[in-house]
Amino acid sequence: MGSAGEQRNETQHHRPVGVRFLEYIRGAPFTFRTYQAIVLVLTFFAYASFHATRKTTSIVKSVLDPQTTELGFTHWSRFYFLGTVDGAQRNPGLNAGWAPFDTSDGTAMLGQIDVAFLSIYSLGMYFAGHLGDRFDLRVLLALGMAGTGIFTSLFGAGYWLNIHSFYYFLVVQMLAGLFQSTGWPSVVAVVGNWFGKKKRGLIMGIWNAHTSIGNISGSLIASALLKYGWGYSFAVPGLIIALFGLTVFLFLPVSPEKMGIENEEESQLKSPEKDGITQPLLDGRPNEKGRAVGFVEAWGIPGVAPFALCLFFSKLVAYTFLYWLPFYISHTAIDGKYLSDSTAGTLSTLFDVGGVVGGILAGHISDRLDARALTAASFMYCAIPALFFYRIYGSISLYWNVALMFVAGMFVNGPYALITTAVSADLGTHSSLKGNSRALATVTAIIDGTGSVGAAIGPLLTGYISANSWSAVFTMLMAAALVAGLLLTKLVVAEVTAKMESGGSRTGWPRRSSVPETLV
Repeated sequence: MGSAGEQRNETQHHRPVGVRFLEYIRGAPFTFRTYQAIVLVLTFFAYASFHATRKTTSIVKSVLDPQTTELGFTHWSRFYFLGTVDGAQRNPGLNAGWAPFDTSDGTAMLGQIDVAFLSIYSLGMYFAGHLGDRFDLRVLLALGMAGTGIFTSLFGAGYWLNIHSFYYFLVVQMLAGLFQSTGWPSVVAVVGNWFGKKKRGLIMGIWNAHTSIGNISGSLIASALLKYGWGYSFAVPGLIIALFGLTVFLFLPVSPEKMGIENEEESQLKSPEKDGITQPLLDGRPNEKGRAVGFVEAWGIPGVAPFALCLFFSKLVAYTFLYWLPFYISHTAIDGKYLSDSTAGTLSTLFDVGGVVGGILAGHISDRLDARALTAASFMYCAIPALFFYRIYGSISLYWNVALMFVAGMFVNGPYALITTAVSADLGTHSSLKGNSRALATVTAIIDGTGSVGAAIGPLLTGYISANSWSAVFTMLMAAALVAGLLLTKLVVAEVTAKMESGGSRTGWPRRSSVPETLV
């Protein structure tokens, strides 16, 4: 009796204050499905706000570094494309650049800030995953969001405080990257706690639209605020993520176990009708408090290393577009005309719209085929001609640019979304773990952390290479996409072999583990 009472007290301790308040007003506890909806909505907007703050830098880049003559793109001054003369007089810094980025080394310096941010982000990811499997994910995520909001705003504060020290902006971005590293392992682990493997690719493909929605909203907010001063483009997204962090702290339910309710999907998968092949996302509730999987041990899980390395090159491509696409558009003549920074930032959102479609398609296709590696590799191979055509024909007209940008976004972001969501969840609950549920955040952190190293290198290289040739940048991106696909060759062969041996029909193959057991 005493132990039951202690368990109830423990459950109450983990229940968020906001949830308890809403259930008190409602007069009854929420259902399992309601909790799932709350989790999807809160984690969606939480991570969208992370990406909104991350996207701001790419929008403001051309304002901080307007020296297009040094880059060989156009002989026209940037102020010609930034709006009216009155607007220029109200905000002279908008046209003249911002020291120390308004020199011939400005582009390289911005690239160095990008790589510093992403390096700390990728390194912090490994530690965040370790913490996520050992501490309260709700608190970890809320602290990460609050810290991100503070340091994003401090970057913008340089505008009002008239700060021109490169090291100030560098350190602030590094600290912002450290806090941002808590986001992805936390949200994937929380969603994984509430959703089983059934239709995981489609559900997470739709849910992963938060990445593109965050990029789009961040682009639109930052672009709209540029006319008031670039500092607002950082301060407002910083305030938004801090407010969302407070909401997460008050309302986010971490897992069914902590809420004291039964996991309905887990119960269904444990029923006698289960085919004995499909594994639930969190199989084995008695092991909920078991030993957390170590960092090195997690690397040994079949499939983790090849998918992590694939994501390294996939995110190299995706983040180069994230940080440099608005800059590229504003410095490239489209139908003989150059677009303003604000217009270029708004237009670049079409790449993310394509990413939303690509993420959903990749998730749905991988569910239908039960072949994560084959789907991811196919998308990466298709990204190669998509990038080539965008570079060659994107300048013909605005319509061609939009269409080709959309297609490129679909193929580039599709595998990126699939690997960081459904694949990470699959591997974090792989059968080799024997039901241990305390590996999800660690595996997610390893995969996305490794990918983030590539995300740091891509923008850094682009900062140097673009000063000489954007064609060379696109060659680098196409080579990275090719390597990403090739890294999954062994997994693709194993998946195809398993399907052929199972004698699957054209309409569907029997369900098997997303990482073939032949690799165990």
